[in-house]
Formats: sequence, C-alpha cells, structure tokens
Amino acid sequence: MDDPTISNQRNQSAPSTPCLNLPSRMSDSSLHLENLPSRTMHINRMINSNYNRSPSRTIYSDRFIPSRSGSNFALFDISNSPTSAEGKEDGSGTYNSLLRAALFGPDTPDKKDSSGLPACRNIFRFKTETKRSLHSLSPFGLDESVPGISHSPVKAPRKVPRSPYKVLDAPALQDDFYLNLVDWSSNNVLAVGLGNCVYLWNACSSKVTKLCDLGIDDSVCSVGWAQRGTHLAVGTSHGKVQIWDASRCRRVRTMEGHRLRVGALAWSSSLLSSGSRDKSILQRDIRAQDDFVSKLSGHKSEVCGLKWSYDNRELASGGNDNKLFVWNQHSTQPVLKYCEHTAAVKAIAWSPHLHGLLASGGGTADRCIRFWNTTTNTHLSCMDTGSQVCNLVWSKNVNELVSTHGYSQNQIIVWRYPTMSKLATLTGHTYRVLYLAISPDGQTIVTGAGDETLRFWNVFPSPKSQNTDSEIGASSFGRTTIR
Repeated sequence: MDDPTISNQRNQSAPSTPCLNLPSRMSDSSLHLENLPSRTMHINRMINSNYNRSPSRTIYSDRFIPSRSGSNFALFDISNSPTSAEGKEDGSGTYNSLLRAALFGPDTPDKKDSSGLPACRNIFRFKTETKRSLHSLSPFGLDESVPGISHSPVKAPRKVPRSPYKVLDAPALQDDFYLNLVDWSSNNVLAVGLGNCVYLWNACSSKVTKLCDLGIDDSVCSVGWAQRGTHLAVGTSHGKVQIWDASRCRRVRTMEGHRLRVGALAWSSSLLSSGSRDKSILQRDIRAQDDFVSKLSGHKSEVCGLKWSYDNRELASGGNDNKLFVWNQHSTQPVLKYCEHTAAVKAIAWSPHLHGLLASGGGTADRCIRFWNTTTNTHLSCMDTGSQVCNLVWSKNVNELVSTHGYSQNQIIVWRYPTMSKLATLTGHTYRVLYLAISPDGQTIVTGAGDETLRFWNVFPSPKSQNTDSEIGASSFGRTTIR
C-alpha cells in the first residue's frame, strides 16, 4: 500500500493538469490527459496515413469497412461543449474531442445542427453516395447547364393514321351541304341515305341491309338514330318524318307538320326534333298521338343543323341565315342567339367533357370554328380553318374534336382542344366532306362526300389506352360497296 505522505508529495511535485469529468467506474489514471496523446499516437498515425484523398475521385470502401465520408457521425452524439463564461473548456468537451479524433480521425466534422440532418438512422454507410442525373445515363450526354432546354421526358405526340382503313362505295350519295345523310347507332350500325333509299351497314359483320325505299318521287334528306334502341328517323323531301324499327325493317309511324324537306334530325330520349327548309323546328314526342307537341320559330332560312346537349337540356340549331340559336326544353323562342358567323351554320357539336361548351362552324364565306359557353353566354374563341366547315364531332375519350371541310381543300382535321393545335390533316375525298359520324366506342369516324364514297378513319384513342386500335372494321380492309 502506498504511503499517503509520499503520495501527497508526488502530487505536489507533479505539474497541474486539467481534471476530467469521468464516470465513477472509470479510473482517472487510465484516461489521464497527459497519457492520451502517447496512447493514441499510433492510432492516429494509422488512421491519418494516406487520408488526404483527391477531391476529384470518388472513394468506395470495402463492403465490410465503413466509409467515414458517408457515415452519419451525428448519431454518436459526440460534439464540442460550449466554452464556459471564464473562457475555460469544460472537461467533458475536451474528452469528447479527443475521443472523436482518436476514433474517426482529426478531420472528422463536428455534429451539425439537428435541423440540417437527413432523416436517416444509419450510422455507417459502406459506399459514398453520389447524385447522378437520369440524363447522365444517356449516350448523348445532355448538359443540364444549358438554359432554355427542358430535361423532363417529352411525351411523343399521338400518331393518327393518314389513310382510311376501309372505303365503301356509296352510289347516289348527294352532294348537298344542307342534308344529313349518315349516322352511326349505339348498336354499331351505320345508316346511310342514298337517293330515295336507306341502307344499313353492320360494322361488326359488314352486312348490308336495305331498310326502305321512299319511291321515285321522294328522296331521303336526313337520318338519325335514337340514342338507345333500334329506332331510326328518316326525313324526306316531302316534309315528312318516318320512324323505322331497324331490327325488324318495319316502319312504325309517319309524322307530318313540315311543308318542305326535313334536312336535320336530333333525338333526346323519346323526343325527336326536326328542322326543315320551312325555317321551323318541330318537337315530336313519339309516345304521343300528335305529330308534334311544339313548334320553334326563330330562323329566317332553312334549318340545317340540330344537336341536343349531352344532358338533354339544351338544343342548338344552325341555319342558312348564319345564325346559331340555343333553346331549352320548354321554350318556343331561342334563349340564346349567336350572330357572329357570316355563312350558313351546319356544323354543331356539344362537348362531352365540359357542360355548356358548344362548337359551331360556318360555311364558305365564314370558314371559322367558334366556341361558346352557353352557361355564361360568352364567345370563347374563334379559329379560321381556311375552308368551308361542314361538320364537327367531339371525341368522348379525349378532349379533341374533328372537323370536315369543303371548298377548297376537302380535308379532315383532328384538333386538340383548347389549344386548337392540329394533330392530323387527312385527305382523300375529291369532293366536299359533307357527312360525318362517330362510332359508339368513340375511336372511329366515317366521312361521306359527293365523290360517292364513305371512308373510315381511326382518329381517336380508346378510353383505356391510346395505343389500342378500334376493333370496328379492323379485320376488313379494301373497298366494297354499301349496296
């Protein structure tokens, strides 16, 4: 046992050193400050040898040895203690600094503020992480520093086939701007008025059926399918409207009321609207015994365009008086009047995507497609197409529409709304493209012209995939006749 007197003399002769704040179970002599440098000299020499790494080279460690540059030292909770008011360091802070230097090297960064730490609980990382742009994997080596270049992936524009997948000969298809002789049913049956006859073409089987023959002294001026079922309305040059059951090829009834030819038809459930050269529109309830229940007056010339909105609340009518009118279910006078067109308004289409959005197109002297908001009674925009607008139809799958044209280019244009950028311009008809209808799946359109042909085009994508082609008529190519 040491002599207390000798111990006191030894302590008095020894130089004064700072006192460490050590745990009770740890010996003061084992971690005395004067002994630490000599004990850690060898460790520091091994740790710091060749530690001055090149900043231009990424250092990767062995998978069993962590990399100090990628380790999260903050989780050790080793940090410098603040200096006391007397200017002396706390003993625990000196101890932590020496311990950190001994374990991790002299260049180890201090603990950062907790607000700047990532939400990661890993102490060691066995690979230095480097952030690489997706474009760094590109063989073209895009430079992200170049201004004005978007590095987000660009979606390729949808390709619209420039040729029809099917052509039908349609002898005696009239070249008359004011008639509506083609319509496509929800049961995938196409009705076409040829001369004084109506023919049905089944798009699934390609079977052609002659529905009716009006006789030598009459002719078909319009056809229109009921929204559901198999009933077809036929407007005649004598001012009559016939209702046919297409499934039985049997006429159900004949309704009168117009004095001149009926060139436009539009269904709204059991209500049928007919527009005539006598300037009037008749509302007919096919369940009632009377030929018509109300008469709409307003146009000063032939009514050549009629379309009900998708909610069946509004009826839009266009006439040869260059006027576009909007009616409600109970009005006998138009509730909205649009007079901006400078030619006959036959092309009318309601948007299936936005309530109250109406598109209309003018004839040769106008050549414009105009958009209206019937809810707010405002004119939204106008697009000069450069040629007579004969028909409009809106896609129900995407926010796009198709217009067909006459003088002078006879083209078909696919538009993206609301930018009105052209997705495709389709040509092939040699006469005005006066007739247009869309398939029930919303992918295919059929166009008819005075060149006595019906052409089928795949222009719209399916609602599920934009790469899926329409199954309608896809198995039958070539040119055949509809009668």
